[in-house]
Amino acid sequence: MKLSRLTATACAFAVGVVLAFTGAGAAQAAESAAAPAYVALGDSYSSGVGSGSYDSASGSCKRSTKAYPALWAAAHAPSSFNFTACSGAKTGDVLNNQLGPLSSSTGLVSISIGGNDAGFADVMTTCVLPGESNCLTAVANARTYVQNTLPGKLDQVYSSIRSKAPSAKVVVLGYPRFYKLNGDCIAGLTEAERSAINNASDYLNSVTKGRASAYGFAFGDVATPFSGHEICSGSEWLHSVTWPIDESYHPTAAGQSGGYLPVLNTADGI
Repeated sequence: MKLSRLTATACAFAVGVVLAFTGAGAAQAAESAAAPAYVALGDSYSSGVGSGSYDSASGSCKRSTKAYPALWAAAHAPSSFNFTACSGAKTGDVLNNQLGPLSSSTGLVSISIGGNDAGFADVMTTCVLPGESNCLTAVANARTYVQNTLPGKLDQVYSSIRSKAPSAKVVVLGYPRFYKLNGDCIAGLTEAERSAINNASDYLNSVTKGRASAYGFAFGDVATPFSGHEICSGSEWLHSVTWPIDESYHPTAAGQSGGYLPVLNTADGI
């Protein structure tokens, strides 16, 4: 009787040890498992222009180690990471130059695109010069492009992504509003110009979200985390006119880490 109890106790202890080590091993395996293969596409808001710390090998694409794709990859250790986003990219550039790494094994894709197609740089160049009517006309022309032409351009990009990476979770990230209205700026654009630019950004995001949703892609709205950090807020996550000039109206490193990265973390489903 005593031997049976001793044997049972020993067996129970052995089972417990096995279960404990098996559980620990499983937990360690889960922790060490790599995240899915990740491909980061898009324009300067994805490459990280404005955040500094550029990879010299990326040349004029100005890919930054402080951009949200690089930050996500550093935190999640994906099985592979291909960063092809490039400063100045339009939808045609994505189609022609950025989709190479996509495959059936790609698990996550992120992209911001459309602002350059709509003439973002030209609009802001016009608006920083004197003449409110010229600015408002430039903004109106950009909105017309977004309404009539951009949806077809986005469809071409999104359908190509889905074709090349059929199993991937795709996150389309939008753009922040540029200005805090009635903020602390005492010079520069008029309130009417700032309001028109903000409204155009909202419209671009709305159209982009609609096309992304049509393909079953997640849309990452960054306007909310950037609220309170716009230009004229006193706590900016966006550059105003700056040098180098191409960093103007782009997120700072804080905008990438505090604005874009949390949105990708929420939307990626990983």
